[in-house]
Amino acid sequence: MLSAGDMGHAVGRVARDRGCRVLTCVAGRSDRTRALAAAAGIEDGGDLDSVVGAADIVLSILPPAEAPVLACVIAACPVSAKDRLFVDCNAVAPATALAIGRTVSGAGFAFVDGGIVGPPPLSRPPGEKVATRLYVSGPEAGRLAFLEDERLTVRDLGPEPGRASALKMCYAALTKGSWTLFAALSTAAHRLGVAEALDREFSESQAAVRERQRAMLPRLPLDAGRWIGEMEEIAATLDAAGLPDGFHRAAAEMFRLLDGTPFAAESRQDWDRDRTPEQTVAAVSDVIDDLKSGP
Repeated sequence: MLSAGDMGHAVGRVARDRGCRVLTCVAGRSDRTRALAAAAGIEDGGDLDSVVGAADIVLSILPPAEAPVLACVIAACPVSAKDRLFVDCNAVAPATALAIGRTVSGAGFAFVDGGIVGPPPLSRPPGEKVATRLYVSGPEAGRLAFLEDERLTVRDLGPEPGRASALKMCYAALTKGSWTLFAALSTAAHRLGVAEALDREFSESQAAVRERQRAMLPRLPLDAGRWIGEMEEIAATLDAAGLPDGFHRAAAEMFRLLDGTPFAAESRQDWDRDRTPEQTVAAVSDVIDDLKSGP
């Protein structure tokens, strides 16, 4: 499991509960990642060469920008890749996934393209009836069926690699894209002096949308930094499909603003759950003002 962060340690726990021995490399990782791995029963397998050499399946779960780099590192490991499977589970464009596949296949690994939809599969939130989904595609995708349990559903999209990444990109384009749109228009309303009037209009005509978006807005700074790359991958996906890519290039810029707020230093475990959407918007507005004023 590379690496055992928020999502990785949770998927690793599922694999362990399904009877697998799960290893990771914690060298250079944060204390928090080490703690997450230990809590999930994931073993420190030593250096990367040792972990890869001991593994039948390598699961890559990283921020998008790190995924191609890890593939190159894995491909260079001095181990026999025969009968070993590399699964890229990252939020990357189909073209990026296929490039990763070529890299690891050149070193002898079988390749599966993957995409995760939903929260880390530890336990379902109250009222949540749908398990986290792991979409997979490629000739060897069926080898991931063992991960299926009540927390994680494995959905095989067939033998063509790239399809799982395509689905992930299209799904996240709506979810994360709409979050950034709401954050942007809320910040604009704040700066233009119509925030209260807009919120009243939303409460009267778009109540369900307003409730969902306001609930998410204070949490966005926590993950904004790692979602910048995901928006860029979505933009590349849309461009490759012949569609405008500007929506999600702008979403990446909105995540950069959110990542510039003081709230971005918080983690999913210790963030201020009493923070209001208005406080978040005000912090984003301050970042804009700081950028305008320059050094």
